[in-house]
Amino acid sequence: MTLTILLAIAWVFASTIVAFLPMRRQYLPGSILLLSAPVLIVLLWVQVGWLVGLASLFAFLSMFRNPLRYFWKKWRGLPVEVPE
Repeated sequence: MTLTILLAIAWVFASTIVAFLPMRRQYLPGSILLLSAPVLIVLLWVQVGWLVGLASLFAFLSMFRNPLRYFWKKWRGLPVEVPE
């Protein structure tokens, strides 16, 4: 296994652990995971292949659909709802 695949596996476990945290404690680690994911996806795409890269991109979009939807609305200037 390559280092990139091992990092991707660690990223999945870290995101699962963060999902178990209460919402108010998810912001900082979730933001770090959200920002590190595109770098990891590009590395997977280049080193392992485009099928693995595409699968990881779809998995990322599925896992972070709500934060991505929030940022998309915020960037467009639309009203956003913040969970409590």
